[in-house]
Amino acid sequence: MHILIIHQAFAAINEPGGTRHHELARHLVQRGHRVTIIASPVSYLTGASSEQEETAEEDITIIRAYVYRAHNKSFVHRVFAFLSFMASSFIAGLRVKNVDLVWGTSPPIFQGVTAWALARLKRVPFLLEIRDLWPAFAIAVGVLTNKTLISASEWLERFLYRNADRVMVNSPGYTDHVRDLGAKHVELIPNGADVRMFDSAKKTVDSIQSSTVKMSFSILYAGAHGMSNDLGLVLDAAKILEDDAVEIVLLGDGKEKANLQARAKEMALQNVIFLPSVPKSEMADALAKADACLAILKPIEWYKATYPNKVFDYMAASKPVVLAIDGVVREVVDAAGCGIFAEPGNAKALAGAMMTLAKDPARSREMGQAGRTYVEERFDRAKLADELVGILEEMVK
Repeated sequence: MHILIIHQAFAAINEPGGTRHHELARHLVQRGHRVTIIASPVSYLTGASSEQEETAEEDITIIRAYVYRAHNKSFVHRVFAFLSFMASSFIAGLRVKNVDLVWGTSPPIFQGVTAWALARLKRVPFLLEIRDLWPAFAIAVGVLTNKTLISASEWLERFLYRNADRVMVNSPGYTDHVRDLGAKHVELIPNGADVRMFDSAKKTVDSIQSSTVKMSFSILYAGAHGMSNDLGLVLDAAKILEDDAVEIVLLGDGKEKANLQARAKEMALQNVIFLPSVPKSEMADALAKADACLAILKPIEWYKATYPNKVFDYMAASKPVVLAIDGVVREVVDAAGCGIFAEPGNAKALAGAMMTLAKDPARSREMGQAGRTYVEERFDRAKLADELVGILEEMVK
């Protein structure tokens, strides 16, 4: 089976960003299938350019299609970037031969149009994957405000749900929404982690004795620095903790990073460190250096539906989680017993959760080990990939 994936924000293992699709593609190849991915030549996270227009490993080909460069520019510029990729990826997709299934992923939702059109022209099944609820999230965070654009986006969303042969979601919180808007057949392949990728981080945790004395307790946030991530609240929590032995490390890139760095300087924060993004292949080493990890989003009702991928990476790395996100992912952390919940939008609650872990390092390590066990049992990407293979093979019968 030859699978064509249209994914503007695709990141390979050796690049910063979410690498779910590269990891899944490798599992598909192991099961005897072939994968072609059409992606942007510009990193969605950092704005850096890919050095090659096309790369290939065994039975995985990555084609970089043209995109209007709009990294960290206005919403209008980003829409131009999305539309340019929609067109260029369609042209690139026409050249890909002997395709058995087209897989489109949203957001941005526009590439879903490309995937639908290519699937219909090639007369093969169309799988639509929903990674975020767009435009609902964009409206809730205040990025999308024009009523005409909102109406057009919501129409497009319904069109794609109704015309997909199957809709795949990565969080159980999305299922009802896509069904209510017309999706006929919905599959759940949740976010998870390749646990073997984080074995080195687990070994680091295993080697630490409870008697170890450290000068500070290090809490790492790894991911995008954007409007939704509420990292300004993290700076407020850091201010509360500035007289305590807690160090907060913000690793990643994004539109808000420069503003956050400027604000941290104005606040004279000595306990906050900013680090650049690292490729996913180096993430285990980055997480190994932390005592705990942070996942945070703005206190928006829609975000209760999300399964942020970073939470599963933290768990796979045996790190306790400070979780400032309510909803379905809180249910996972609570069930695993692997972290402390802090009310989203509340700096005092966030600082308190951080101190709870910092005051009891031994208990923190126990939580981290519990998270690793839980993700191995329920969210191991290899197991999830097997479920995905079954869905794809059934679609092409």
